[in-house]
Amino acid sequence: MYGRFGKRFLDIAVCLPGSILLAIPVAVIAVLICLDSKGPAFFIQQRLGRNGRIFGIWKFRTMQHRIRESTEQIMPDHPEVTGLGKFLRRFKLDETPQLVNVVIGDMSIIGPRPCLPELQQKFDENGFVRLKVRPGLFGLADIEGGYYLSWPQRWVHDRHYVKNLSLWLDLKLAFMALPIILFDEDYYLKRNKKN
Repeated sequence: MYGRFGKRFLDIAVCLPGSILLAIPVAVIAVLICLDSKGPAFFIQQRLGRNGRIFGIWKFRTMQHRIRESTEQIMPDHPEVTGLGKFLRRFKLDETPQLVNVVIGDMSIIGPRPCLPELQQKFDENGFVRLKVRPGLFGLADIEGGYYLSWPQRWVHDRHYVKNLSLWLDLKLAFMALPIILFDEDYYLKRNKKN
């Protein structure tokens, strides 16, 4: 019941008013991006959604504006990330425009991060399971290592999420996202090493 109806209701209930409240901050960030470097404030990239449907994901531009390979993994220290872009990436503010993707139904607040369409050719059994749900702003794989994990490793966590989907799990992951926003992507990796 939650997966079919409750999850979508929660997404809209949170993100619709959130989009309205953040309209002015988003406009300010957009202006700052244009002042910081040449190019548009936003960019749209094709991603793989629920049931394999392709959609355009919205993001703030955080790099120098040029054509590049879409498959290139961008790490925090990439030389083409702008000064403002580093700040936006560090606090996940570059993902803020994706609230629109959630409102219109392309994405959910919690779920596997949406990947590039061409990656579907490399999916294993776990990879295909992730297509049963809407991709999310934040997922289980993010607290298990995020971009430090290989794709097959991420898909294992995505499968676990899909098979155990519940309101409790979504609330738990939403709570666990806060340390990553505050302390960076390495938070859970550092904590696990200590343990």
